[in-house]
Amino acid sequence: MFVPLRATPARAAAVARAIAAATLLLIACSTSFAPSTAVADAPSARADAAAPFMPLHEPLERYPQTDVKIASGAKTHTFRVWIADTPARREQGLMWIRSLAADRGMLFVFEQPQPMSFWMKNTYVSLDLLFIAQDGRVIRIAENAKPQTLATIDSLGLALAVLEVKAGTAKRLGLKQGDKLVQPTFGPARG
Repeated sequence: MFVPLRATPARAAAVARAIAAATLLLIACSTSFAPSTAVADAPSARADAAAPFMPLHEPLERYPQTDVKIASGAKTHTFRVWIADTPARREQGLMWIRSLAADRGMLFVFEQPQPMSFWMKNTYVSLDLLFIAQDGRVIRIAENAKPQTLATIDSLGLALAVLEVKAGTAKRLGLKQGDKLVQPTFGPARG
């Protein structure tokens, strides 16, 4: 049974404050902030650090870079990669970028082999993830990872590194499990 409350000036003021607070909360929650349209293959490959909802992050141009090669059968494919070699860089990864050139990528390097799980949170481009064992062998390729999902992508084995490249690259180049990453961390390619 509904019983109306007796209106008093104090109650009316409390209701007015509650309505004002709820209105401000709704306005604050409904405001949409869009990240910048930074491009990973442009000279300044980072989103706008001034965007109000984005956490502080390191611009990609400050990451170390190197060329890595994947030996796949008789062919060798070269990628220019940013190296995610610290916990903060590994956490940020390719978040916030809007595009990735076909010959670019990011190499996540860890201190020791371990089972790994990645997700695509705040990642706007679809990626292929190549999980790399300590000897440089590709132990798993997760193709076409869906952008902005929290679903985990697991290594399914002990990996020392992960190479992220533009989605479709593994299929286009014929990359497969057992191919070899040629980079100083892993030593020379062995047949």
